[in-house]
Amino acid sequence: MTVLAHLSDLHLDGTEESAERTRRAVAHLTGLPGRVDAVLITGDITEHGTEAEYRRVREALAPLHERHRVLMCPGNHDDREAYRRVLLGGRGTAPVNEVGVAGGVRVLMCDSSVPGRPEGLLGPETLAWLDGTLAAAPERPAFVALHHPPVDLGLPYIDRIGLRDPEDLEQVLARHPQVAAVLCGHAHTAAATTFAGRPLVCAPGIASTALMPWEQGPDDSWKTHGTPPSLTFHLYEGGRLTSHVRTV
Repeated sequence: MTVLAHLSDLHLDGTEESAERTRRAVAHLTGLPGRVDAVLITGDITEHGTEAEYRRVREALAPLHERHRVLMCPGNHDDREAYRRVLLGGRGTAPVNEVGVAGGVRVLMCDSSVPGRPEGLLGPETLAWLDGTLAAAPERPAFVALHHPPVDLGLPYIDRIGLRDPEDLEQVLARHPQVAAVLCGHAHTAAATTFAGRPLVCAPGIASTALMPWEQGPDDSWKTHGTPPSLTFHLYEGGRLTSHVRTV
């Protein structure tokens, strides 16, 4: 069995509130009696994408790196250049696409960010990378991870800034039956649906929780910081994905 811890949308911005909410998630994962195969963070790791914020990310996640394998991809609040320089020790503004391993499953982390824009786009470069990387190991189960959901979730604000080329992603996935699930963030709520005939699971937000339209008050606020941070554990075995949400 493969066990993957999935969290998203830390939005570390230098405030004590965001730092404390991230510390709670990190403490939960580092305090587990047993190990998980990897921890996946699907974007919006910082709020403004500054180098100072990424240095705080590096400090905040250090205990996590000591205990577990950590896999990450950027979100729309991240900055590719600063992300590469501080977290990866490199340079460049090309999409940050990486592949990692969680147990027996390959995790393909796609950069869906569009510099300066809130909506997502994979684009030809990332789609070609995804297609080629999947084709290189057709026998290995795979998760495709990205920040922006490729389907509407019933959250008007989030749906307006979702992935803009879902049909292109669907065409790639149709060529690779080993893809067992699509994992994303951005929505700030735990949500499960399907995409391209696979499970699609959105991790809840660490920084805040999105409210559905019928949960919103007269101020029309779409998210709340009043609920505790949450994360998801994905279990994959025998071709089946099972997901459990934990509030921390």
